[in-house]
Amino acid sequence: MPSRSVLILGAGIAGPALAYWLARHGYRPTVVEQARELRSGGSAVVVKEPATAVAERMGILGQLREVATSAGSLALLDASGRQVLHVPTTSERSVEVTRADLSAVLHQAAANEAEFVFDDTVTDIRQDTAGVDVTFRRCPPRRFDLLIGADGVHSTVRRLVFGPAERFTTDLGMYGATVPLEPSALDDPAAMVMLTAPGRMLTVHPSRGNPLAMFTFRGRRVPGYDRRDTALHKRMVTEAYAGVGWRAAELVQAYQNHPAPFFDPLSNIRMDTWSRGRVALLGDAASAVALFGDGSSMAMAGAHTLAQALASHPGDHARALQVYEARHRRQVDPRHRRVGLIAALLVPRTRQVLGARNAVARAVHQVTHAWATAPRAGARV
Repeated sequence: MPSRSVLILGAGIAGPALAYWLARHGYRPTVVEQARELRSGGSAVVVKEPATAVAERMGILGQLREVATSAGSLALLDASGRQVLHVPTTSERSVEVTRADLSAVLHQAAANEAEFVFDDTVTDIRQDTAGVDVTFRRCPPRRFDLLIGADGVHSTVRRLVFGPAERFTTDLGMYGATVPLEPSALDDPAAMVMLTAPGRMLTVHPSRGNPLAMFTFRGRRVPGYDRRDTALHKRMVTEAYAGVGWRAAELVQAYQNHPAPFFDPLSNIRMDTWSRGRVALLGDAASAVALFGDGSSMAMAGAHTLAQALASHPGDHARALQVYEARHRRQVDPRHRRVGLIAALLVPRTRQVLGARNAVARAVHQVTHAWATAPRAGARV
């Protein structure tokens, strides 16, 4: 008999997307989320191919467009705050939404298809050839046919089954921090504004009327770093943006005043295998790639690929997980190989590299704009 009961840890993006597709293939998914409710706020994410095709098949692309952010363009500033480039960011085959809105739409799509349990997590995982026994922090122990860890960069499933995070984490030497702002903080409600100084990037994103300040900066890992130490995070942001012009002082102060701003080292997760027996990893838990901005898209695409593989190989979970991994690695492995280049372009280390980057960006924009607006042969003018 094929494996039918599946525990999914994590109700962010990958978890509810997988639950939706598994239920469509006759599985009984249970989604367990450590948070007490769906998370609110969060940075904007771009849902793009191949995830837009997945969203279309789920019937949620229209809903995503309804909750799209208001950002239609990007204004790039140099270190002095002078605008060096202004480009449109909209696309017919992509939609930008907040991570919270994307999570809510996916949860709504899967809510009637799966069991959702909030305010709980797993504390022990033991598997044999026939199933997986799971101990929870709050709920009674249960047995499942399969367990999927869709619980992010700091995955509990990965730690319990595959080993400590240090084995799989590649530190980029960078940090990311965000804080919500008052609507009055926006100069233009339709534009994302990004300032780049050597080793630092500062962005104000309009979101959907609830703007967000985003800090991305280079820095050495702090000895004894504690990701729960908010005072340390605030000190690091303050020190990193000291002397940066434009609105840096104002935005740093907003970060200081917030009781619980977001902060995390930017890291990649790279693993030789995403499965062990009846346990597999999905999304950032398996293959987080910082800075690309398409982790949510990769999570949705991976969820669809995993569900398809399980449905195509009923009763043979080992083969299904091999197929899922082989197919989805074609999407994520090239991103891992390019992350160093992306980091160098987004947050250049030196003023010289930053100037060269801006000059190239302006030149490319001028060429592409000229190409897009030039009359075509045979066209009426």
